[in-house]
Amino acid sequence: MMEAAGAAAASFIIRSISKRPVAVLCGRGNNGGDGFVVARKLKEAGWKVRLGLVGEKTGLKGDAALMANLFEGEVEPLGPSLFEGAGLIVDALFGTGLARAIESPEREIIEAANAHAAPKIAIDLPSGVKADTGEILGVSIEAAATITFIARKPGHLLFPGRALSGLVEVADIGVRDKLIGAATPSIYENHPALWAGRWRRPGFSTHKYDRGHAAIVSGPRLKTGAARLAALSALRVGAGLVTVLSPSDAANENATHLTAIMLREANDAAAIGGVLADKRFTAALIGPGAGVGAQTREGVFAILGSAAGGVFDADALTSFEGEEPGFFARLRGDDVLTPHIGEFARLFPQLKELSRLDAARAAAKAAQCVIVLKGADTVIAAPDGRAIINSNAPFDLATAGAGDVLAGVIAGLRAQGLPGFEAAAAGVWLHGAAGALVGPGLIAEDLPNALPSVLRSLFAPPQSRPEDKKNT
Repeated sequence: MMEAAGAAAASFIIRSISKRPVAVLCGRGNNGGDGFVVARKLKEAGWKVRLGLVGEKTGLKGDAALMANLFEGEVEPLGPSLFEGAGLIVDALFGTGLARAIESPEREIIEAANAHAAPKIAIDLPSGVKADTGEILGVSIEAAATITFIARKPGHLLFPGRALSGLVEVADIGVRDKLIGAATPSIYENHPALWAGRWRRPGFSTHKYDRGHAAIVSGPRLKTGAARLAALSALRVGAGLVTVLSPSDAANENATHLTAIMLREANDAAAIGGVLADKRFTAALIGPGAGVGAQTREGVFAILGSAAGGVFDADALTSFEGEEPGFFARLRGDDVLTPHIGEFARLFPQLKELSRLDAARAAAKAAQCVIVLKGADTVIAAPDGRAIINSNAPFDLATAGAGDVLAGVIAGLRAQGLPGFEAAAAGVWLHGAAGALVGPGLIAEDLPNALPSVLRSLFAPPQSRPEDKKNT
């Protein structure tokens, strides 16, 4: 496997980069063994290679020692002089097992490598990035690309590790899919393959009520825009009907803007509960623009007392700061909470020191529902320990109202019958794809209108090319 890993990394370098002098940095463990294979393969391909090793070659053990002995070339002490004339630096200092802060002499060599103009290629993971959290352990290689094996690690997807990994290439080193499946992974990178099969697409006999009815609770007068953004998003993602439940003082304000989305007055929790007594409502969202306080808390409980799947965002979460146990006790397994990091800290103060992945999983277990911990590397977690890390969201989504759109998309998917975990994962992926489609200049109002194009590309059958058509 070490031979296959090093050969795959060398093949990537030869395919991707023009021939140039290369410095290979090797550590004391198996990652260093990979580096010896890379150096040997590049040397065999005619590259000028200098290899630097931490410590003595005689100190290597096992497969790493074997690969070091197969390398026919000088093994130099690791130092900044290794970079003289280098056009490429290969990082094989530390692999996925690193769990301590990097110290000298590796720290100085990493800092010198980062200061050098040559691009850096990391083997398996940039040295200094913690594999399961993406944290920096003191210092890290800033890689232009990373060649990893079998599958991406959480550290490739979670920031800051994601920013330090550059382009990530996953190489096949001969591990069979059935062996990977036997490992029963619980952490995934977000992808339609995880949830598209649970999404019932409409057919010729579909009625709008077959596609679900989402209720979106509006805030009071002059605070209604967030709910309307969410409602439009729920409709765009495929809910058959969407109704905004509005306080009377905001009804005219909402009516001025709503057309395909319906409107009903609901001034308090009793009215919300009365509307949701109609079993045709299959999902309900509260939080965007709702206001913080007792009235919002009661609205949350009205949803939890109904058969509608609950999505709770923004003010609906902050309203339970200091009163989390009563909230958690009422939540159901398919309910979805969508906090950003500030709301998360208010709702789960005991978890704020954990890594994002660990925090989201612990929160899902504590609340016994689905958690969407929002950010550039959004984590979706289920009470049973499963977690999905999203990687398709552009930084353009850091704009007012984008979170309201996401909550509405998830509510629209819940309305259509997707379970909470799959609805949350699909919603986050679609939200990211819509953001990427719009790109720079994006504002929240753009996102719902970008969803049809994203859905078309996701579900449309392959189109034949003109040259494939034959005259009949």
